[in-house]
Amino acid sequence: MSNSSSISHFLLLPLADTRQLQLLHFCLFLGISLAALLANGLIISAVACGHHLHTPMFFFLLNLALTDLGCICTTVPKAMHNSLWDTRNISYSGCAAQVFFLLFFISAEYYLLTIMCYDRYVSICKPLHYGTLLGSRACAHMAAAAWASAFLHALMHTSNTFSLPLCHGNALGQFFCEVPQILKLSCSKSYLRELGLLAAGICLSFICFVFIVFSYVQIFRAVLKIPSEQGQHKTFSTCLPHLAVVSLFVSTSMFAYLKPLSIFYTSMDLALSVLYSVVPPALNPLIYSLRNQELKAAVWTLMTGCFQEH
Repeated sequence: MSNSSSISHFLLLPLADTRQLQLLHFCLFLGISLAALLANGLIISAVACGHHLHTPMFFFLLNLALTDLGCICTTVPKAMHNSLWDTRNISYSGCAAQVFFLLFFISAEYYLLTIMCYDRYVSICKPLHYGTLLGSRACAHMAAAAWASAFLHALMHTSNTFSLPLCHGNALGQFFCEVPQILKLSCSKSYLRELGLLAAGICLSFICFVFIVFSYVQIFRAVLKIPSEQGQHKTFSTCLPHLAVVSLFVSTSMFAYLKPLSIFYTSMDLALSVLYSVVPPALNPLIYSLRNQELKAAVWTLMTGCFQEH
């Protein structure tokens, strides 16, 4: 029997059993991470440099790109390192840091997606009040509240989880450190306290989800009242990317964190964990830029300007 004080490292789940598949996973993760870094970096640079993009929608999109970069940099580098060097180890402090930053960036992303939904709701349903409700100061306050709430959420869960006594070994059924997997190692009923925190977090997330659904019901009702098809198409083009990102993020993360702890790890769990922690940071920039002409033009101007300088 061992407790958390005697654990110096954890063992992560290997992505594959054979060396060839490990190298294949390394190459796949390398491609995904480079694509995510490039795409999100372009969005951040385009919004920061393009003065015509200094609007609430693009301000929150810039913040969302920052959370995507944080998510991809929290889980993928260690998974790539373990696949390349055929190891499973992650230090105790490294695991705690991974849990904290993953919760921090995922929570911030969810809160920002909720705020972005509010931005779309106000711009479509209350356009005359847009400048008042979403001024620069209000946007800064909402973004700061999202980041601060995510920080407190991550800090509470991380400190509580790693204060639990662990006596069921140190092997985690996931390729990165996450709270449900660490709770499986607990040998004390103290884990009920963490489950209480998880329940509170789920309730808050559910409130955000209800707000998003209610907002989109109002948005679609307003859009359908627009007489011209061109006006409907233009309005939908700003809403559908956000709705696609929210759907992918919520569906996969809900399964990962609402699944009972008694259910053992399967290949389906691995696929879904990749979907909610790795794929969205790479897909979000593509989803947003495909239907947003302003953003595509700004990114293209930024890229062509860089090429001309060189």
